Amino acid sequence: MKSIAAQTHTVPTHQRTEMIDVTALVRDSVRESKIHDGMAIIFVPHTTAAVTINENADPDVQHDLLHKLQSLIPKNESYYQHGEGNSDSHLKTSLTGSSVIVLIEAGRLILGQWQGIFFCEFDGPRRRNLIVKLVNFSPATNSD
Repeated sequence: MKSIAAQTHTVPTHQRTEMIDVTALVRDSVRESKIHDGMAIIFVPHTTAAVTINENADPDVQHDLLHKLQSLIPKNESYYQHGEGNSDSHLKTSLTGSSVIVLIEAGRLILGQWQGIFFCEFDGPRRRNLIVKLVNFSPATNSD
């Protein structure tokens, strides 16, 4: 197994909470790498942003997910002690997760028909980083 590339992409966010479909961005990274079989590790190095895989055919799904997280974890609770006022963002990130892994077969991401990769902003708007680390499972070829 050989690590091929790591790319850091800037993801500008425009609202306090939002989900941004980054599937095409990750697909572009895979295509540029020319990996045939491997995996893509998508990582968010922030404590108030996350990444997840979910349906990308109907934007109401993202709305519903954000709405439910907001109802479960409201912004202002009297018991929050963190002084920056974004405790809810930290909690939402912990529940959602900071990384996902997607397999690559025949040079393509293996995602279900309705699946997409989403950057989740919980404390925006900001300029965020998304790291895509690509790992090659194919044996090295010798061009001699």
